[in-house]
Formats: sequence, C-alpha cells, structure tokens
Amino acid sequence: MENYQAFEETQIKDRFFKHADLLKILDKLKANSAFNLREAGRSTNGLSINLITWGKGPKRVFLWSQMHGDEATATMSIADLLNFLSEPGQFQQIHDLLIEKCTFYILPMVNPDGAEVFNRRNAMDIDINRDFHRQQSPEGRILSHLRDEIKPHFGFNLHDQSTLWSAGNIGNPATISLLAPAYDEELSINSTREQAMRVIVIMNSAIQKTIPGKVGRFDDEYEPRAFGDNFQAAGTSTILIEAGGFYNDPEKQYIRRIYFKAILSGLISIADESYLKAITKDYFSIPENKKLHFHLLLRNCKLERNGIPYKLDIGLCKEENVTKDARSIKYTYMVTELGDLSAYFGYEEINCEFFNLTQTKKIKIDEPADLIVHDGTNILLTIENGVLTSINIE
Repeated sequence: MENYQAFEETQIKDRFFKHADLLKILDKLKANSAFNLREAGRSTNGLSINLITWGKGPKRVFLWSQMHGDEATATMSIADLLNFLSEPGQFQQIHDLLIEKCTFYILPMVNPDGAEVFNRRNAMDIDINRDFHRQQSPEGRILSHLRDEIKPHFGFNLHDQSTLWSAGNIGNPATISLLAPAYDEELSINSTREQAMRVIVIMNSAIQKTIPGKVGRFDDEYEPRAFGDNFQAAGTSTILIEAGGFYNDPEKQYIRRIYFKAILSGLISIADESYLKAITKDYFSIPENKKLHFHLLLRNCKLERNGIPYKLDIGLCKEENVTKDARSIKYTYMVTELGDLSAYFGYEEINCEFFNLTQTKKIKIDEPADLIVHDGTNILLTIENGVLTSINIE
C-alpha cells in the first residue's frame, strides 16, 4: 500500500517485543473514542490479554494474533493497522467504509507468556493452537469464549510459518501463505468456508502486485485440535495468514508491510462486499506450499571418500537459538540434506563446481556445518561450528 510508512508503528522494530511494549502501543488508543479496550482475561503467568473493539457496522470481524509466542509478524502488522484506523490520512474514504460497515474485534497477543521468552508454547508448555477441545490453557479458553461471545462472521487467524516453505516449485519462497481451513477430514466446502476462500482470492490479488509469485496456499489438512478449523466449523468464515520468508529480511520488517496489505485488502473486501464477486476456483490456483528451500545451498560440491571422487549438493538451514534475554537470536547453520538437490532452492546459493570445498570437520546431516569454500586463497564462504564467519558471493 502506498504511504505505508505513515502507519508503521515505529516502537516495534523486530520480532522480540514483549507484553509491556504492546501495552505502550495500546495506551495510545485510550484517548481515541473510536476504540474500546478491555481486558479479556489473564495468561498463565498473569499477563493481561487485551481485546480492542473498533467500528459500528453490522459485519463482525475477529482478528487474533500470536497464539504462538515466537510468531510476531502479524502483531506488528496489527499495530500498523491500529495506526491506520486511528489516523488514515489520505485514505479517509476507506476508513469511513470500514467503520460504517464493520466492527472489528482484535486480540493482538493471545500468548504473552510465550512472547516474553520468544517461545511457541505458553507457560504450561501447551501449544495453544492444539488446545481447542481440552482448553487446559487459560489463553485457549479466552479465545474460545470470545468467539462464542462475538459470534463473528469472519475470523483472521494470524501466524508465522517456517521460512523454508516455497510457493510452488518455481524457486520463490512463500513470503505469505493463505488458507481457508478445513472443517472436516473430507475437506468439504460449505458456504462458510467458500466465503473465506473468496476473501483470500481478493487478498492474493492485492499482494501479488507487490510480491508476484511469492504467495502460497497453506496445507489444508484437517487439524481437529486447532482453533481455525473449529471456528470454521462453528460458522465463522476463517482466513489463515502465515508470514514466511523473504530474502535478507530476518526480522520480517518488509514482510510485515505485505501482511498489513493482505489484512487490509481482506477487510475492505468484506466491508464493500467485493469478495462476493471473487471466483472460488482462483483460490485453488494459488500454488501449494512445498518445503523446497534451504537458507544456503551449495551446489556441485566436489568431495572424495576412500579415494573415490564424487559430487553432491549440500543444503544448510539456520537453526534459531534465542538469547537469554529473549531479545535476539543467534543462528547455527545445520547440514540438513546431502545429495542431488537440483529440485531445491536456496535463499543464498553457491555453485561450487569451479571451487574447492574443505571440510574442517566431516560433513554430517543434522550437525553444525564446518567448512570452507575457496578458490586458492580466495575464500567465498567460511562456516565454523555452524557459525557463518565470512561470505563473499555476488
């Protein structure tokens, strides 16, 4: 969207913001009578879980984010959306359409305890998104209770996914993935799910203009324990959005912009009912997610074992290790796959056909890489015990 910078919440600059950081953002809304804030409940560790209500229209839309504490991209985009709803600038007409046609219910951080330590699970070590039926987690109970209270027509289920997913098999990462979750094992399509598909068609069309070929369709295998699948079954047209990967964007600050655009385009289509004109078959034209990416792919490496020369590709993935203060991440490059990886892709690739590869330690799958790629004294890449210490590729 044009002029996105006008809405970007500058207090958030990476994925490691905490509950207290979010509260500072929410405090700004208290002076704006268009917003209603209330505490919906408390987390396992006693942190507030806050619900924001905005709008006065008949179409009820429920948005919830960060069920998994380490999936923070959507929460950043929601902070940006709140700024847009507060001060739309030149987009006043869109603002007025939304406020007259819709009422938004926004739960920006379902799992604040997980966010504190940048961990997927809550303080009970429960994956909240697998807790719909048992509802052992207070966070899951809050989310379920709110859906029953609000009875939303549409739901936006907001997540992050691994950066290793690809949008089909043409070499692009799945920067954003979309899904209308299934509500049964047969993957049936009723009017509720079909409406979600139609909204997704509009969203896909909007973001394809910015990231062409980098949108995937998330796996729609039925997960009976998940909230999105069950909300779909309960009659809320539910849209899953997943933030994946984009080159040289480890903190997903570019992706948050695309995510913002995806959410806003979906909301507009609900408000003006343009989604009703979308063609359902276009939903199925979005390429399915496939796990075809490595963070680093070394092609055509020349090796020797027992005097026998051979050639193979080496796929390496960055393992994330959260620092003690949960404010940053250290990366370890792990050897993930060896062999013919010609059907796979890398965010970074080196064709080692005309270079030498020295194993500082023997290359083994699922162990940290220890290697040097060089051409005589010219070193292209050095990884020491999984730590990238130098890279020089064009």
